[in-house]
Amino acid sequence: MTINDIAARAGVSISAVSFALNGRKGVSDQTRARVLQVADEMGWAPSSAARSLAEAKTETFGLVLARDPHNLGVESFYMRFFAGLELEMSIRGYGLLLQVVPSVEAELAKLAKWRNSRSVDGIILVDLHVEDPRVALATQPGALPTVVVGDPSLAGGLTSVWTDDAESMRSAVRYLADLGHRRIARVAGLAALAHTSIRDAAFADETRALGIHGELVRTDYTPQQGAECTRAALTGAEPPTALIYDNDVMAMAGLTVAHELGLDVPGDLSMIAWDDSVLCEHTLPSLTALSHDVVAFGSHVARRLFAVVDGAEPGAFLDSTPSLRVRGSTGPLRG
Repeated sequence: MTINDIAARAGVSISAVSFALNGRKGVSDQTRARVLQVADEMGWAPSSAARSLAEAKTETFGLVLARDPHNLGVESFYMRFFAGLELEMSIRGYGLLLQVVPSVEAELAKLAKWRNSRSVDGIILVDLHVEDPRVALATQPGALPTVVVGDPSLAGGLTSVWTDDAESMRSAVRYLADLGHRRIARVAGLAALAHTSIRDAAFADETRALGIHGELVRTDYTPQQGAECTRAALTGAEPPTALIYDNDVMAMAGLTVAHELGLDVPGDLSMIAWDDSVLCEHTLPSLTALSHDVVAFGSHVARRLFAVVDGAEPGAFLDSTPSLRVRGSTGPLRG
């Protein structure tokens, strides 16, 4: 179906059809109404390729993840985050171009290619690093509109959407301390990630301020390392009585280890997961978790990127502060 067909059916010129369908001046209200009616009757829809060429838009946002694809399939956070992005983008007819690559270097190369080819209308940067080279790339002349998902202090003046991970970590430590725990371990993710270092610092500061022992254990976010680190911590000379995990799958793996070691949760050991999910609700006992609406978070990021594309000034936007959803895996330390 083309505008030629509509013009023939409506008995008007091709230019009149073009003006009417694109909402431009140059045709009467009566002609415009006639053209729109005929177009609707004929089931006409605009060609997205032709419209993209005419408007120099791709109706696509790009996101590159430097992650092991096997691990990505295990963690629920990004599945919900992508769903939130798509939910908002679909309202305006946009799609998400997702690329999973093995390294930050490969990610930089992909982002540079997108910038040079203008193959996407905007970029979403996730998994921010300290002094992230992607931020430097996104602030160069000719860069694509960009939104950073991460703390504004590391966003280089770009628009950022963030969650207050530092306050969330402090509140989790205080909660456990109030339950009587004096030895708390943090089962943390990758050290290179900025949000990990923010959580690390908040954990260290709060345990120090409360005069309790805080132990940091490093992992790659996988359930395998979550289980291994939990076992090592709980079989050590002075095991912790509470653990805070950087994601849900490591907490689930850690809970299994605790059961295997014959520990009662929460009588002998309390456990908290980060990024609440349906998995946390269906363990035994169910897992206390730091919770926020990840789907809404993704939608918020998409809205901010549309605003940047439309010319909005850069800004820092706090999405939420993840809060504790208390379930069966935490409780007073049994005397």
